[in-house]
Amino acid sequence: MVHEPRTLTDARELRAIAHPVRMNILEALMLEGPMTASELGQRLGESPANCSWHLRKLAEHGFVAEAEGGTGRRRPWKATHRGMRWDEDEASAEAVVAGRTLTRVVLDREVARFVRATESREAEAKEWRDASSSTQSMLWLTAEELVEINDKVAELLLSKMDRLEDPSLRPEGARVCAFMAWGIPAYPPDPTTEGN
Repeated sequence: MVHEPRTLTDARELRAIAHPVRMNILEALMLEGPMTASELGQRLGESPANCSWHLRKLAEHGFVAEAEGGTGRRRPWKATHRGMRWDEDEASAEAVVAGRTLTRVVLDREVARFVRATESREAEAKEWRDASSSTQSMLWLTAEELVEINDKVAELLLSKMDRLEDPSLRPEGARVCAFMAWGIPAYPPDPTTEGN
């Protein structure tokens, strides 16, 4: 697996991954390693045939590849990259639209994950309830300060990424935890103050 995030620039790639089942498959393969369509189906509550179809679509665009150690229906699949990124600055108009769709799918998945965690909070042990948190802030920042804060958040999150690849680095009692962060201008620019 390539450890660097994959940069998506092609509208077909962006559309191919912007599907909830495919995102679930890719996430499971990244977190748990190679699995067959049957194992993925059991893990995700999908039929093996549906997982197999989505795996072929993911493979078509290079998101997954066959792993060693199986044949036919019992062949395992693996993720080819650790994460993805996409950017509008260098993209075609078609890729911009596809990228925005993918962004919406990702945000919808993460909001749903947050809501599920909040609704099942009472089932968690006290230590996990106390450890869980959400934060929202509004700050007056320069563009340089926004870059600095975003970079620090990314650096902190990436500091534990080695545990995905090497289970021996995971402390006893560790669980998969989800983070979603963004630092953006809260409102569109005011045309009356542009350039000030």
